[in-house]
Amino acid sequence: MIMPLSPNPPDYTSCCVVGGGPAGMMLALLLARAGVPVTVLEKHGDFLRDFRGDTVHPSTLQILQELDLLKKFEQLPQRHERLLSGLIAGHEQPVVDFSGLRPFDYLALVPQWDFLNLLADAGRRYQAFDLRMRHKATGLITENGRMVGVRVESPEGNHELRAALVVACDGRHSLMREAAGLPSKDYGAPMDVLWFRLPRAPHDPQGTFGIANDGRLMILLNRNDYWQTAFVVPKGSDAALRARPIDGLRDAVARLALFLSDRKDSIEGWDAVSTLAVQVDRLECWHRPGLLLIGDAAHAMSPIGGVGINLAIQDAVAAANALAAPLREGRRIDETLLASIQRRREFPVRVVQRVQLAIQNRIISRALEAGGGPPRIPWLLRLLLKFRVVRNRPAQLFGYGIRQEHVRTPCIDQAEVGVDQGVHDQS
Repeated sequence: MIMPLSPNPPDYTSCCVVGGGPAGMMLALLLARAGVPVTVLEKHGDFLRDFRGDTVHPSTLQILQELDLLKKFEQLPQRHERLLSGLIAGHEQPVVDFSGLRPFDYLALVPQWDFLNLLADAGRRYQAFDLRMRHKATGLITENGRMVGVRVESPEGNHELRAALVVACDGRHSLMREAAGLPSKDYGAPMDVLWFRLPRAPHDPQGTFGIANDGRLMILLNRNDYWQTAFVVPKGSDAALRARPIDGLRDAVARLALFLSDRKDSIEGWDAVSTLAVQVDRLECWHRPGLLLIGDAAHAMSPIGGVGINLAIQDAVAAANALAAPLREGRRIDETLLASIQRRREFPVRVVQRVQLAIQNRIISRALEAGGGPPRIPWLLRLLLKFRVVRNRPAQLFGYGIRQEHVRTPCIDQAEVGVDQGVHDQS
């Protein structure tokens, strides 16, 4: 709900970023680096939340390189994947191949909390960067039809933060989107995903791959000492599954991946299983006067291709490129500028969502059909996938995307601050 202004004088910043996820942290870093005072409001006390997307694609690696952060990123615990395959009815089929792509021929699997801490540490070098942990934006403040700030809950109490521009990066369940009353179109999804971990043994298969057979679908992400497991289930079936003994899930995992049979009991119970309710939607309009939404707040993506983080970061780079100069110069941000950011980013989002929906409807829905028997790959597709150039196509689309963004903002804020400054409530 949009609330009227309080008579109490609030804080002020040039840009208030709501949400300390990939989009919010990247946008804040770029703006602070360009000399724009920016405040990030993150409702949690740290970034440690399990089963978040952790695929860092080549497009994001290139952004990190442009920011001189690639070497620090490479010091984080990670695994590089060049070839993604599927085990379909017992037949191994290479599907996505990053080999030969330039300048990066792999995607990196990195815990998202490590990635966000990297961006936060980089941001703290600049005096214009203000990261406030345990600060939750609860509503928008409006004045004469324009968003002029947010209401904030924090350990110190409730207060207001005014800003020349509010950028909502608070995810697919965005409170700011709800408060602004921005309508979205839901494109639907036939599945949800159960996330859990399984121990990994040295003799297990290498790589990251999916397994489909007899109406079941599972993706195993190799995290070196464990498998991050995504067990795909029909949409809306989570409650019914959780009403049954956990043995049903354990046995299903063992039937799909025989090499995990001796470890199926490591799924201790339903409390160890997280559910991702898959949704694919997109706002009709990403902005209102004084407010812009980017990332999942503007367009929730399917987990297919692991592109959510990377599209969000592309949004952030495009937004920073357009906003840094007028914010730094104190110019009023009008909706024409905000609309131009949406126009630039909406086309690549539309294309990727269209591909995701096609995969959901034509492949995943059929793979989840009960009693459907072993899925089959058309012989022509099997033939085409023997060629790397064909396997490179989905890698190029998901890895680099369409209308790839590059850092255009200058590094103006050269005055570095200590790592303990510029951040609130980190504990």
